[in-house]
Amino acid sequence: MPEAPLIYFDNNATTRIDPRVLEAMLPFLGEEYGNPSSGCRLGKRAANAVRHARGQVAALLGCEPGEVVFTSGGTESDNAALASALRLNPRRRHLVTTAVEHHAILKPCEAFAAQGYEVAYVDVDGEGRLDMHEVAHKIKPDTALLSVMAANNETGVLFPLAELAELAREKGIFFHTDAVQAAGKIPLRASAMPVSYMSVSSHKIHGPKGVGALYVNRHTAWSPLLLGGGQEGGRRAGTENVPGIVGFGKAAELALASLETEAVEVAALRDAFERGARERIPGVRVNGGGAPRLPNTSNLAFDGVEAENALLLLERARVCASAGSACTAGSLQPSHVLRAMGCGRERAKASLRFSFSRFNTPAEVGQAVEILSGVIARLRREA
Repeated sequence: MPEAPLIYFDNNATTRIDPRVLEAMLPFLGEEYGNPSSGCRLGKRAANAVRHARGQVAALLGCEPGEVVFTSGGTESDNAALASALRLNPRRRHLVTTAVEHHAILKPCEAFAAQGYEVAYVDVDGEGRLDMHEVAHKIKPDTALLSVMAANNETGVLFPLAELAELAREKGIFFHTDAVQAAGKIPLRASAMPVSYMSVSSHKIHGPKGVGALYVNRHTAWSPLLLGGGQEGGRRAGTENVPGIVGFGKAAELALASLETEAVEVAALRDAFERGARERIPGVRVNGGGAPRLPNTSNLAFDGVEAENALLLLERARVCASAGSACTAGSLQPSHVLRAMGCGRERAKASLRFSFSRFNTPAEVGQAVEILSGVIARLRREA
């Protein structure tokens, strides 16, 4: 008997590669193997492909192509931005971020703290929202950088980028935003705001893994993390990942074209899923449901259930979801995001994240709700 089709609702962890992205990449995994820094014809064609992809990513971010620096992914982009801001302000030993950032921000902040820097963490309310007055209060005369994500990867809660960027400008400090989850799901206009740095990643928008980008405002100074050759205009050394960059560029082009789909059709899938879960399952709460959210993200708490047990049963039924960030999968600790929102340990450990994409369907939503209701009922009976 054939297996049931896989229902993939873990798109905030990673997305499937769009077939059109794979098609664009294939020549550069084969006969178009030139090094973009080489002067030969293959190298020139590779350089042209990278240049074209830079324009595609710039269009998605709402910036100039020259402001896009290709990296190995969101983590490198985040680390590079923080390190640059601190190196450029050696007398400033203070930085401000939030308690709900991705670990690609939190871990470097821990490392900087171990080196003698002071890190201030801004709390969020019960819906995951920031208090702008608290953000302003945390900034001190020796603050070098404010780093706040554009959208939370676990709850989908959106943060006020324009206000945050303007506050940083008024205070005379760098502003960085981790926009890895936001890119391709909501419009981004980097050049329209005083943003210093913005991190994005290919594999969150149906592109390949292992490639990302950092927006560096053309008016912002820059100190590179990686030193070596003069690639990326001297801002990031290392031979460019041409197939990955080409795929990222195509994924960015397709994401820009599908922004309306994300805003309307994918949001409709999320809303239908949440509505169905509430109708079929007692004791369901939406974490962050009272705040503006990404159109594709739903974080649900199920009273009296251990999320890890639910994930195991969902996996057996071929439904993919998660208990939070993919970077902390397998951790016995409850989500730091939900704890920062004031959720008790039991609620945090009873929460599941479902994240949707343009490749999902209403039929999958209906099937998943039915499976989920059976899983939760079984776990409650056995508790």
